[in-house]
Amino acid sequence: MTAPALAAHVIVQRDGFVLDAEITAAGGEVVAVMGPSGAGKSSVLAVISGLLRASGGEVRIDSEVVSSADVQTSPQRRGVVLLGQDPHLFPHLSARDNVAFGISVSGGGGRAAARVERRARAEQWLERVGLAGRGHRRPAELSGGQQQRVALARALATEPRVLLLDEPFTALDPATRGDIRAMLVARLPAAEVTTVMVTHDVVDAVALATRLIVLEDGRVSQEGAVRDVLMTPASDFVATLAGMNRVPGRIESGIWRSGRLRLAAPGWADGDAVAFIPHAAVHPQLSTEPFGQGEAADVVDAADAVATWTAPVVRLEATASGARVRTAEPDIVCDVPITAITDGRLGEGDLVRLRVDPSAVRVIAH
Repeated sequence: MTAPALAAHVIVQRDGFVLDAEITAAGGEVVAVMGPSGAGKSSVLAVISGLLRASGGEVRIDSEVVSSADVQTSPQRRGVVLLGQDPHLFPHLSARDNVAFGISVSGGGGRAAARVERRARAEQWLERVGLAGRGHRRPAELSGGQQQRVALARALATEPRVLLLDEPFTALDPATRGDIRAMLVARLPAAEVTTVMVTHDVVDAVALATRLIVLEDGRVSQEGAVRDVLMTPASDFVATLAGMNRVPGRIESGIWRSGRLRLAAPGWADGDAVAFIPHAAVHPQLSTEPFGQGEAADVVDAADAVATWTAPVVRLEATASGARVRTAEPDIVCDVPITAITDGRLGEGDLVRLRVDPSAVRVIAH
């Protein structure tokens, strides 16, 4: 079996927190890393790049050990480029010369390559990232999105063995972020560079990566093909990323139940089972009856039937397009228009009548 281009076992201990995670990537593969804030994502990239010394473990790049108890290769000799939110462009150099500087430092094209050749290659890379004709401009004359394109051109022009992306698009507006994402969809496969991308945006993972690794509390909680991870989340964090409720319950006598929610599970053996319910499949309506005094949730007897139940609102959260409602008994999240909150029709402690189409629900036994 061919060794992965990147094989990293990263152990970092600090202030009572222990990061112990393994990340691998095949040559030319794009791997996304996601997780809550403080899970250790940026620390993993810092160890791989050589900017942070690990407490233990080992990092191999193309089978070469670059980090271990006995080896600590300097960052500039690893063939690794780390790009974060700050593009770190030289303000006194043009976009063309920023990229050419990267080529010169990396030795790309031969250390004896003439300055004019490096600048020509820099222009080619700027064209590839959508900045043709802007090579003469300095960073102050470029937008934030254009500066990140220059940084990407410089990173790819160095022909790194591994490219590390640490949320480089977080500060950009959605339209610019989408444009750069589309550019990377085209450029990364062509560059054939092994890439590890830390992101909080599930769209980045779906569009760019073949594999998703989830870090929670310093450990890998789930990994696999992006679609497989999102379709069968192993934790509430991943379920939220996928726009899905992950509801533990139990099947008894052909009925799956959790709190006041009941769903038919004909032919299933009794035992614990998890229901995966998309947020969009849960439809809330205000309820006027006191919680606990209304009828029990409907038992579903057909695939096109509708399950309904009454639940208290325990939290409201603003979203980009409206508001997110979290209810209890069981813990279910659904989305509502922002007017439902601003008009005072829905607040914490209120009751809602929820309904869900069982045909949108997947139940998986433990």
